[in-house]
This record gives sequence, structure tokens and C-alpha cells, in this order.
Amino acid sequence: MEDVKKVLTQKSKKAKMEQRGKLISFLSIFIIVAVVVSIFYFVASKGLATFFVDKVNFFEFLFGTKWNPSQVGENGQPLVGALPMIIGSFLVTFLSAIVATPFAIGAAVFMVEISPKQGQKILQPVIELLVGIPSVVYGFIGLSVIVPAVRSVFGGTGFGILAGTFVLFIMILPTVTTMTVDALKSVPRHYREASLALGATRWQTTYKVVLRAAVPGILTAVVFGMARAFGEALAIQMVIGNAALIPTSLVTPASTLTSILTMGIGNTIMGSVENNVLWSLALILLFMSLVFNIVIRVIGKKGRLN
Repeated sequence: MEDVKKVLTQKSKKAKMEQRGKLISFLSIFIIVAVVVSIFYFVASKGLATFFVDKVNFFEFLFGTKWNPSQVGENGQPLVGALPMIIGSFLVTFLSAIVATPFAIGAAVFMVEISPKQGQKILQPVIELLVGIPSVVYGFIGLSVIVPAVRSVFGGTGFGILAGTFVLFIMILPTVTTMTVDALKSVPRHYREASLALGATRWQTTYKVVLRAAVPGILTAVVFGMARAFGEALAIQMVIGNAALIPTSLVTPASTLTSILTMGIGNTIMGSVENNVLWSLALILLFMSLVFNIVIRVIGKKGRLN
């Protein structure tokens, strides 16, 4: 009787395996959360040192227009105005998204609604190839092709916001296109069938039914592309000119948060003002990544409600 009771009460092999699986899952989640929290803490502690240790005015940092951390201004504080880099980052991000979105939507409509077979054979391999190209290759192409083209057409040196926009447009196009394709495919088939049954043409169905139903997914794709463009460093550094000045036109040299970071982080001493202000720029980038993620979540929730 006791042997039977022992057999019935002891855990089976499958139950033990399930318990181990849960333990491994929770451990993995804990490690991921700990890594993310550690990154946030490290960047925040270094970035906030600019204001709490070096006593740099927060508003002068955000809205100042002069960037030369090794020099001191008339107010006795280092010249660490980050406004030119912030403006440059937002300009190339929004402009590249504006240029990439129509191309991405057109390619996605072709792959899903017009000619799925040809899209899978031709466009899909091209998009996958664009995803796999390293950033430095995009930068070299931009430096060798786009910058001279901008110089010959628009004048100036060729370096600037416009060249950076073209490079980032090519870089974010695969991301926006792929996610837009998924958004169009997620539209229920009966939407199309009902529209066609009511007498709408294929183009009317695509424009007034499919695209409108996929708007939340398309917006999510665009925001993902913007997040990729905002955080791009090497390629944009090679074509934007890296001048810490507020851009007066699209063809004058400018800079972004990432270009100044990659140029200066290896030439500063840890704990110095020059190093701390670079970490403050990194903190802005981290904050913007959070903003993009929040926007994506809000769009996703509205899409589910609709």
C-alpha cells in the first residue's frame, strides 16, 4: 500500500521536465531584465554626471548651439550645446522615413495584392539582400556615389542632411517594406471579398479597404524604420559632414547624436567633462528609443481596438 501511495504521489518525468523548463524560462527572463536595467543604470549614471557632477545647466545643454566641450564659455561652463546634433538626428530620421514610406508601401502592395509570385521571386530576395549589407558598405556607397551626386546637382560639398537622408532611406527601406507586407497579409481575406462583391475594382479594394485596414501596421513599420534611422551611426557619420552646427540647408555639413558619439568617445578620458557629455548624448538616444517603443505600443493597441 505504501509503495502504491509513493508511486502515485511522486512527480512524473514529464512534470519534472516541465518544472525545469519553467525554471530555465524564469532564469532567462531574469537575466534579460537584469541586463536591460544594468544598461539603463550605467548610461543614466554616466549621462547625468554632466549635470550633477560637472554642474552643466540642463537647458543650456539641450538648447545650446555651440559644441566644444574642451572650451569654457563666458558663463564659466563648457560649450556643450547639443541642439545642432538633436536637430540633425530628427531631420535625417523624419526625411528618410518620408522618402522610404511610399516606396515601401508600393513594394508591399505589389508583393501582396498585385503579383505575389513575382514579388516572392524578385523583390523578396532583393529586400533580404539589403538587410544583410553592413552599415559600413552603405556608408562607402554614400561617400562614393551619393555625396558626389548631391554635390553636382545641388552644389556645396555634397555632405549634409540630404546625403544622410538618401543613405538612411536605403537602409530603412527593407525594414519598413517587410513589416508593411506583414501588415497587408494580416488583413482578413473576407474584407477583400466583400469589397469585390459590392462592385469595387481591385485598385479600389486595395486603396480603400486593404490599406486603410492595415494603417496601424504600416504606422508601426514606419516608426520601426525611424527608430533604426535615429540610432544609425557609422553610415551617417561618413556622409553628413560631422559639423556641430545647426543646419541652414539640406546640403550644408551637419551632425547627428550618433556621429558625434562615434567620433569622440574614443578620444576622451573616462570621468572628464568631454566624456560625460558624450554619455549625455547617449542618454538622449536611449530616451528616444523608449519613446519610439511607447509609440509602437500605442499604435498596436489602437490597431487591436479597431
